[in-house]
Amino acid sequence: MVEDRKLAVLRAIVEDYVVTEEPVGSRALVERHGLGVSPATVRNDMAALEEEGFIHQPHTSAGRVPTDKGYRLFVDRLTAVKPMSGAERRAIATLLDGAVDLDDVVQRSVRLLSSLTRQVAIVQYPTLSRSTVRHIELVAIAPQRVMLILILSTGRVEQRLVDLGAELRDGELSDLRARINQAAAGERIADAAVALSLLPDAVPHAEQPLARSLIDVLTEAMSDHRNDERVAVGGAANLARFGDSFDTAVRPLLEALEEHVVLLKLLGEVNTDGAVTVRIGHEGPFAQLAATSVVATGYGPGDQALATLGVVGPTRMDYPGSMAAVRAVARYVSRILDEGQQ
Repeated sequence: MVEDRKLAVLRAIVEDYVVTEEPVGSRALVERHGLGVSPATVRNDMAALEEEGFIHQPHTSAGRVPTDKGYRLFVDRLTAVKPMSGAERRAIATLLDGAVDLDDVVQRSVRLLSSLTRQVAIVQYPTLSRSTVRHIELVAIAPQRVMLILILSTGRVEQRLVDLGAELRDGELSDLRARINQAAAGERIADAAVALSLLPDAVPHAEQPLARSLIDVLTEAMSDHRNDERVAVGGAANLARFGDSFDTAVRPLLEALEEHVVLLKLLGEVNTDGAVTVRIGHEGPFAQLAATSVVATGYGPGDQALATLGVVGPTRMDYPGSMAAVRAVARYVSRILDEGQQ
């Protein structure tokens, strides 16, 4: 019972500190949270929590604030992720359902996450290497020129113009289109590239020069990794409300927002089990960002986690709300990408 009460006291301190930005005292806890014990008992529990490293007193005669260890225990003991309100679910559906392509989905997701959490939102673009080929289209736009269109499972579309050096013969393009899709459609990028490399030797001799020209360009499009370290960021203005921790948390984070490689490492590896990952303070990969926390998860069509999205901000954040928003947006984006494959 004592341990349960101490956990209730810690939970109350975290919740009050996130809202008020002020160290929390025992009398305020009793008045606001109906703990059912006297302020003296709460003070004893707070002393025990401080001795165990879950809270600390920033200066003499002040209340207590959570430590990284305290936030970690608070997050680990959450019985369930906070449910999204009906208004929040409608906002997610309304904004994301209007997206027209992958870039639009990513940009809308960033705006939505930063709005829901009032933190900095980061969305990684799906990496090419984890994608599968949905369809390859060949369109003749001149007697000696073809538009090649590569459509991936992520919704990403790559277009290339191919100059052939000779005029197309009747039926030649449709035959190659069928062969190329038979070899590559539904395959992971790496496997599709291998299958396509064998294709020129399998077509009639007269079609081999055309096949080689198209396969060379298609393979180049598949190996284009421009998006693999690309992220979208939104909500930096939200950091203005954390003025009390500018030098320790906000300034280093603002500097980090310029470095996409740093942000990707901050998000962590793609989470393939659908769980929401929370890294608090010193648990992160960068010492200069030890006053920040990250809430992130993977997203992608079906059971494929192709990339990561999440929020980052000072450790004094609304963890239950941020976890709920990150999970909800990831699920909705995953559903959009899944429907795009149908």
